[in-house]
Amino acid sequence: MPAVPSSANTANFSRRRLLETSSLGFGWLALKGLLADENSLARADDPSRPIDSERRAGQHFPAARSVILLNMVGGPSQVDLFDPKPVLNKFHGRTASETFETLQPGSESKTLVRTPFSFRRHGECGMEISSMLPHLAGLADEICLVRSMFSTNNNHPQAQRFLQSGKVVPNWPTLGAWVSYGLGTENRSMPAFVVLRDPKGYTDGGTNHWSNGWLPAIYRGTEIRSEGDAVLNLKPSRQVAPEVRRRNLALLDALNNRRRRLYPDDSRLESRIRNYELAARMQVSAERLLDLDGETKATRDLYGLDNETTADFGRRCLMARRMVEHGVRFVEVMVTVANGSSPFDSHSNLEPGLKKICPRVDRPSAALIRDLKQRGLLDSTIVIWTGEFGRLPISQNGTGRDHNRNAFSTVICGGGFRRGHVHGATDEIGYRSVDDPVSVHDFHATLLHQLGIDHHRLSFPHNGRDERLTDPEVNDSRVVRKMLA
Repeated sequence: MPAVPSSANTANFSRRRLLETSSLGFGWLALKGLLADENSLARADDPSRPIDSERRAGQHFPAARSVILLNMVGGPSQVDLFDPKPVLNKFHGRTASETFETLQPGSESKTLVRTPFSFRRHGECGMEISSMLPHLAGLADEICLVRSMFSTNNNHPQAQRFLQSGKVVPNWPTLGAWVSYGLGTENRSMPAFVVLRDPKGYTDGGTNHWSNGWLPAIYRGTEIRSEGDAVLNLKPSRQVAPEVRRRNLALLDALNNRRRRLYPDDSRLESRIRNYELAARMQVSAERLLDLDGETKATRDLYGLDNETTADFGRRCLMARRMVEHGVRFVEVMVTVANGSSPFDSHSNLEPGLKKICPRVDRPSAALIRDLKQRGLLDSTIVIWTGEFGRLPISQNGTGRDHNRNAFSTVICGGGFRRGHVHGATDEIGYRSVDDPVSVHDFHATLLHQLGIDHHRLSFPHNGRDERLTDPEVNDSRVVRKMLA
């Protein structure tokens, strides 16, 4: 680096010369800052906090301590399930451009189509729900039904990522990862974030639904199986003598500690060590926690475990209840793939398609809510039933509906959300959310608020900035207090 000029000639020391002589120093400072962000072992607002899954408090007293997300992949049709539109009966078969605002490009010539299902009022609140979901409808007085949700993208992958992470791009932390990062778990023998997927396969989007993104790997969703071994590769492939196993673990611990001293700021190493430690604890607790044989016949009947139609999803809903009962913070239950990887994707055959998938998920979903309530867990658990977007009020392929990012419905129950409440509304044909619209970021902010987390303060340093679930570039993200009790 050239010598810095003496005080005798500082008068001729230009700004350009200053940058030239100190550029290496500025570069190293910037690089050091970026590396520190990526390998930080602490949250931006709490530099002393290590990476782990220990239980932590939020910024204010929480209304709820856990979340169960029932992920209905594919885009359930709001106008056929939750949002009745009598106007569609009147103008069935006419194009939208003849009667209402022009819909999204390419839809001008397509005709409005009424729902093939009936709606009626339920509960003391009089909430209108489709005949396709009779069990959920029976819980109308427990439900907060948000009819004015909207997203930003009409494609499944982008909309799914946006619902989960607040971003349409891949490899960002998902909702469950953020919650487990912010609050940890109440059970040190189980992960904070657990995923219960259909053992027959993955839904559309695969493992992106529970990615940790660039958060430390310990916050990634852990897949728990509802058939066979609860967690793959958790047990050794062959029997090992207890003394040999103890010596192996002691050696592993010594090597890990040596590595820690060599690379004290490497979050990837710390995450891997923590995950192995958790796996060792899970060997003892996971199978006992997930053994359903001890459940009563009444409980098994409630979830439909002996019914071929409901057994698959019902088993996982029951496992979700046992998870939160034992301190797991966030449980994501993926919809059954018996009808395909996007079972609510009704581009054609909407009526027979919904008649196949709704009975598989309706009874178990309602059973979960009822079971949580009778055990005194519903007040502290938020249950969410949602897809990534809705469907258009016009016909596609003669018998279906295309994607609609402008309006969809979400069911939220428990955890301090209003009971027997319908929030917001769409226009008269169900195309756009117009009354008290709720963005995905608003939904995230409200959910975090109920868990005791200020969404402005839940952040993590990445690429030189403090990133959040509610995007810092979106300044109008808000807690929707009208949805809260």
